[in-house]
Amino acid sequence: MLEITIPEQEAFDESTNSFIKLKGMKLSMEHSLVSIYKWESKWHKPFLHSTKTNAEVLDYIRCMTITQNVPDDVYYRIPQSEIDKIQAYIEDPMTATTFHYLEDSRKRKREIVTAEIIYYWMVSANVPFECQKWHLNKLLTLLQVISEKNKPPKKMSKSQIAKQYAALNAARKAKLHTRG
Repeated sequence: MLEITIPEQEAFDESTNSFIKLKGMKLSMEHSLVSIYKWESKWHKPFLHSTKTNAEVLDYIRCMTITQNVPDDVYYRIPQSEIDKIQAYIEDPMTATTFHYLEDSRKRKREIVTAEIIYYWMVSANVPFECQKWHLNKLLTLLQVISEKNKPPKKMSKSQIAKQYAALNAARKAKLHTRG
């Protein structure tokens, strides 16, 4: 969870020709599957594989917010330093797990990942739905680990099979004291 602070500010109210104080606020946020699901439901495009307008980014911040009853004007007053914190939080892997891939495995066809695809992965991997509230990067890492651990072992190459066969033959020759 991330907490950001929107400071108290002074603004000019043109209708009354006077200055007013805008209350500061603390917001609690989660970059989670639930947030992405809300955002994609509104914008009808994949969150992870799309460029976003400023309005879409601001709306994603709203979707991340778990603090209740936040007035809309508060989101327009978020300082750039807090936006930077939000961006760093979204990009944080939230885990020590890393994956190393060969070039060939990276060339696989990439599908467009939406919230429903991630929910499908969760159901397929028997990941409990409580995990939908985890930081998204942590959830995706868990799903990747499950996928990697469930892969069947790689088949041996022809040269590896030939070496194993030659070693087995040599052991049999030595055991039986024969030449072949």
